[in-house]
Amino acid sequence: MKILFNKKFLEHNVDSEAEGAYRIQDFDDIPEAAYDGEAFISLVHDPHYIESIKEACRKYGIEAEVELTPGSYEAAKLAVGLAVQAADQDDFAVIRPPGHHAGRARAAGFCLFNNIAIATQKLVNEGKKVFILDIDGHHGDGTQSIFYDSDKVLYCSIHQLYAYPFSGFSDEKGVGSGAGFTLNFPLTAGSGDKEFLEAVDAGIMKAKAFKADVVGVSVGFDGYQKDRILQLNYSLKAYDECGFRLRRNFKHIFAVLEGGYHFDIRKCVDRFIDGVNRGSRPPKMKWDENMSIG
Repeated sequence: MKILFNKKFLEHNVDSEAEGAYRIQDFDDIPEAAYDGEAFISLVHDPHYIESIKEACRKYGIEAEVELTPGSYEAAKLAVGLAVQAADQDDFAVIRPPGHHAGRARAAGFCLFNNIAIATQKLVNEGKKVFILDIDGHHGDGTQSIFYDSDKVLYCSIHQLYAYPFSGFSDEKGVGSGAGFTLNFPLTAGSGDKEFLEAVDAGIMKAKAFKADVVGVSVGFDGYQKDRILQLNYSLKAYDECGFRLRRNFKHIFAVLEGGYHFDIRKCVDRFIDGVNRGSRPPKMKWDENMSIG
């Protein structure tokens, strides 16, 4: 797994103290990747909604608590493109704006287009079954709503209880064909690595029974112990271990950046990727004195 990044993401919502460019300023050493995702947006979003976002960016409007600019639309198209590319290549798309609060025709929580949902829908159209593990500290209400009636996508969210968007309770399990294909783990404030990794393990067990072809991870780092908005207490080791456990159980994993409101995003991304890449290596064979050669 490697990082996909583009400096155009630094030109969106530049000075915000919440979802600002400061979040990804430490990735400027990464070679730039470029893939215009505009053609894929309609896989999930209503055409009229897409046009309304484009127009809001052109007119410097406000959506999802964000002051938009023409650069915002360029960043949003590129974010979708790199999410799709990450899904095809088993990579980590470090992108802005984030996406998991965006519904089919709704912007919310700094999110304009639902990057991981678009990449996932493309995989589903190709005949794949996808497990979305959302480890952002906020519930991904937009992603859940998009796939709530689908049996081709297993959506699992691990998030802080009673935090924005005030959804993601354990009794939200899907409807129709999607009944049983939504799994929520709301954690109380102060929860740390133990509670987080127990939920990760439960999600992995469900995904193995689901026989997922691909795992897409909505990686928000607002559960990190230094986050300025939430009150979860995950360490860097938890992100490493999450990546490792996923890779020990699944061959194809991609990741898309969501939230995280602190200055350690690069450290968190690197540790998650280290875990995935470490998990891809075969375990060392232990010497067995009963084995013989020749």
